[in-house]
Parts: sequence; structure tokens; C-alpha cells
Amino acid sequence: MSLPEVFRMSSYEGQIRECTDYANRNDITILSTYIDRALSARTADRPEFQRMIRDSEKKLFDVVLVYKLDRFSRDRYDSAHYKRILKKNGVRVLSAKENISEGPEGIILEAMLEGYAEYYSAELSKKIHRGQKENALKGKNNGGGIPLGYQLDKATQKLIIDPETAHIVVETFKRYAEGETIREIIADFNNRGLKTNRGKVFTHSSFNTMLKNRKYIGEYSYQDVLR
Repeated sequence: MSLPEVFRMSSYEGQIRECTDYANRNDITILSTYIDRALSARTADRPEFQRMIRDSEKKLFDVVLVYKLDRFSRDRYDSAHYKRILKKNGVRVLSAKENISEGPEGIILEAMLEGYAEYYSAELSKKIHRGQKENALKGKNNGGGIPLGYQLDKATQKLIIDPETAHIVVETFKRYAEGETIREIIADFNNRGLKTNRGKVFTHSSFNTMLKNRKYIGEYSYQDVLR
């Protein structure tokens, strides 16, 4: 029997080890691995996953071995769709850590595991969203780029003024309010060697982003939170 393995997440080394042990115990030859690093199994739009599906059409293997079924998919509809494609190509999916029989009981168990995986994924997303909303209500940063003139206070997770770059923002708004054009300000800043928060030269795009950023007037927004 020959097969590929499908792995993802940062713990893929451990998953590979578990699947390799399973393959050795069950006289399975590992031909290749398909690893989608840092991509969620909530979506089937994963390059290596899709490559595995395409390779199954070439009859290169007859089994796909996953650490657990939720590594294959956390969407029960995607799971059913792609398992059907694999089955049509003569390929079955095995779980290294879940003992699923091939009888009627196995069908029920597999359906329960897939349903739980989707539930867990949806519940985790809900908790993350709730936590981020709480952060926003407290004025805490929820990630993303830090605007020029600010820095992140790691203790409070709030934006505070960066004394080294705040003067650039103040000068920008003052000069623009006094009637200077963006082109003139950009040329002057670049001639003086000033840089954006990404360490790059100023452009019209970076200036427009700065001038439209409402954080500079003390307004913080995140989804439906505005404070």
C-alpha cells in the first residue's frame, strides 16, 4: 500500500512523526508529503491540499494518511466533497490517531468527528472575535500595522506616542493644513532622509494613508466598536 501524508499547523513535525509511526506499523510506504503551513483546514483553498487532490487523479497512491480528520478538513461539506473525489480516484482517507472502523459504526464515528471539528473551529473563531471586541472596547490594539508616530506599549497593548517619529506626523498635518501640496512635502521629507513606519521613502500612497488615518484625531475603531 502506498500513500501521501497531509499535514499542517506549526506542529507538523510531531504529526509527521505520528503518521510515520502509523505507516511503519501498518506496512504502508510513504511516497510524499503535502504540508500547508499556517493555513486553516476550515478552507479547502490550500495549495498543497489541492495538489494532493490533483495527484490522486494520477493514481500515484491509494491512501491519504492524516494525523486526525480535522487536519483534512474542518468543514464537513468540504470533507464530504473531497473524500468523494478521492474515492472516485481509488483513494481512501485514514486517520493515524483515530481508530475508525470500516463498518456502519465507523460511518457514524467519522461523521461525529467531522461535525465536532467544524463546531470547534466555529466556536474558536467566535471566542477570538469576542476577545478582540473586548480589546477594542478597552482601546487595546488588535494587531495590524502601527501608524507612524505611534509605538505599541507591550504592557498595556495600547498605542502610545513615539517620541522619535511623532514630529513627522505633526509636521505633515501642519504643513498640509497651511496649504503645501503633498508633492512638496514628500520631496522635502525624502530629501531629508525621513522614512515611513516601514523604513521606506515617502510616496503619495503613504501620505494619503497617514492623512486619512483617524487614529491621529484620537478615534479608534474595530468592526462595530468606535471609541
